[in-house]
Amino acid sequence: MNMTDPIADMLTRVRNAIMARHTRVMIPASNMKIAIARILKEEGYIKDYDVVKDTPQGTIRITLRYVDKRPVLSQLKRVSKPGLRVYTRRDSIPRVRGGLGTAILSTPQGLMTGRKAYQLGLGGEVVCYVW
Repeated sequence: MNMTDPIADMLTRVRNAIMARHTRVMIPASNMKIAIARILKEEGYIKDYDVVKDTPQGTIRITLRYVDKRPVLSQLKRVSKPGLRVYTRRDSIPRVRGGLGTAILSTPQGLMTGRKAYQLGLGGEVVCYVW
């Protein structure tokens, strides 16, 4: 079965795992999903991730992070969808939750947070919001 939006599927799997209080979640791998997992780890939303080569495509194993039995990630929201792409310039990069959240952008230099894209003077496609 073809999947039209694999990034939304990744975010939904992580969201469902958090609601079920799981410690790990397995996601089919792709370069973009690995880059999103890397950003989530750098920003402190997840404990760790690793790529397992059990299939030709591979699988990403994400270890979720909890503090005092409460998840660090409270929400993940897909912004740019296959049916409606959302792009932003450097001067209009959105602030998520007044700066408490993170916007993940796809720029010409790769996936990065909105804060880093602003510092580098880049705009791009707004992939998702995380807080």
